[in-house]
Amino acid sequence: MVKKVNYGKILAVVFITVLIWVWADLAVDETLSVSKVNITVAKFTNPNLWVSFGGESSASIDKIVLKGPASKITDVKRKLNDGSLVLEFFLDPEQTEAVSSPGEHTLNVTTFLRQSDQIKKLGLTVESCKPETLSVNVVRLAKKLLTIKCIDETQNVIKVATIEPKQLDAFVPEDWSGEKLAANVQLNRREIDQARLSAVEKTPFIELAPRQIRELQRPVKITMPPGEDLLADYTITTARLRFSLSPNIQGKYKVVVDNLDEVMRTITIRATADAKQAYEKMPCQVILEIDDEDAGSTEPLRKELIYNFPHEYLRRDEIRLNQQPVIARFKLIPLPPAETPTGTGK
Repeated sequence: MVKKVNYGKILAVVFITVLIWVWADLAVDETLSVSKVNITVAKFTNPNLWVSFGGESSASIDKIVLKGPASKITDVKRKLNDGSLVLEFFLDPEQTEAVSSPGEHTLNVTTFLRQSDQIKKLGLTVESCKPETLSVNVVRLAKKLLTIKCIDETQNVIKVATIEPKQLDAFVPEDWSGEKLAANVQLNRREIDQARLSAVEKTPFIELAPRQIRELQRPVKITMPPGEDLLADYTITTARLRFSLSPNIQGKYKVVVDNLDEVMRTITIRATADAKQAYEKMPCQVILEIDDEDAGSTEPLRKELIYNFPHEYLRRDEIRLNQQPVIARFKLIPLPPAETPTGTGK
């Protein structure tokens, strides 16, 4: 006689077996060490406070030891390895009682991370951290009136820019005064060109500390005069001269400049601040170009110097000579032919 299969018992056995495996997984905890994790100050809404880790916006945790069920540890390890999980934590002073008031505070890193939503969602806990504590500085800011300055990408002030409004209120450290009470609005090359045609809207910012930037709460409008008005008079006092000889006469003549003092004297230009700076950084400021037809003459030759302006700024008409070009007087003296090594023969 065929026995009736008791499916209820089979299901009960399977269910109990699964429970045993789940219980076994939960009962056996494993640990995982994660290195170089950052805690960053969140961009919170309270403008009255400046929170930092010793002036920095973030702090690095050398090592975090996570603990939890083996399956969850395996899952987190896999996600960390394939890049689908990045452990990054944010310190919100308004939600962290230990650092909610002005002053210097000590943050218990382990306690802070255990309360993190990210750790809780992973189903893990934080067993230990290195370092165990971090110093958190909270500075109360005061509202003060700041003058807005316009700068370019090299941090030079664009004095001819018109800014509207010229001043704005902002929260800054209470001890700021005098020239410190200023905010910057930065324009790149494209924006400078645009500002010559119509107003460019940008948000000013202050630098509370190196790499600690905070934007003001409203933008300003910047306009620029036509390109010519951006040029100023400059004097280049350290000019470098280069001879440019055609390939046919290179190494065959010595160049002697009779009026070298005049050739090397100061150069006056009209340029933008950027163009002037770029010109000074060129390998040479003036070039004396010597052609084949100049060779062989024993009489002083005369040639106008070439002013080696940077092509980028020259093309945009942001640099030009503001004097008469200097005429170089020079002669070419033949050099003795180089000795040709003789072979040893056979």
